Amino acid sequence: MTELVYLKKQESFSGSIPLFETIAGDIRDKGYSINFNALPDALMESLWLHMNKMNLEKFSPAGVGRKNNYNLNTFIRSDEICWINGDSDAGKAWLEWTKALQVYLNSHLFLGLFSFESHFSHYAPGAFYKKHVDAFKGESNRVLSMVLYLNPGWLPDDGGELELYLSDDDKIRITPSYGTLVSFLSEELPHEVLSTKRDRYSIAGWFRVNGSTLDKVDPPS
Repeated sequence: MTELVYLKKQESFSGSIPLFETIAGDIRDKGYSINFNALPDALMESLWLHMNKMNLEKFSPAGVGRKNNYNLNTFIRSDEICWINGDSDAGKAWLEWTKALQVYLNSHLFLGLFSFESHFSHYAPGAFYKKHVDAFKGESNRVLSMVLYLNPGWLPDDGGELELYLSDDDKIRITPSYGTLVSFLSEELPHEVLSTKRDRYSIAGWFRVNGSTLDKVDPPS
């Protein structure tokens, strides 16, 4: 599908253009963006209903690293994930929405975003993800990270906050409340997920640049 077709599809998300504009301005000015009740109501409800119907057996323990460096390390992270490939109506609608955002960001920030990957995340009580960055070492592939939270009725005592490190001495703590969307530069902002006291659900995603070379096709199959 050509970008022109995607631009036409973007018209169906015209209500999201003010949000896209906010995200673009925030990323340009400070490297991150936090937005509440961000997605269109119908899309948010579709994702939440789909997640609730999913069998937890579809989730797999999350690892760290990639390819030959990939491994499971429960000292670093203890969440479970299920990749979104567009085989459900909710997943397809989510990928179309993020594609519209990708087109907007490329046209306004010239980021050269090439592809997007995302998965559902489940943090069982006690699960966490220690401080890290999203871009893999030695590879400038992930440019912009996004997290969408799917947790109605989240309380301050439930834990599971996202801590976004702006510097060694300055960080922001974000409650994983339903409908909150967080975007930030993948290589520049370390972050962690604090231990949760109840089941915590989200979608994590990354916009990537094309890392293809003469001897490597990106993204890998």
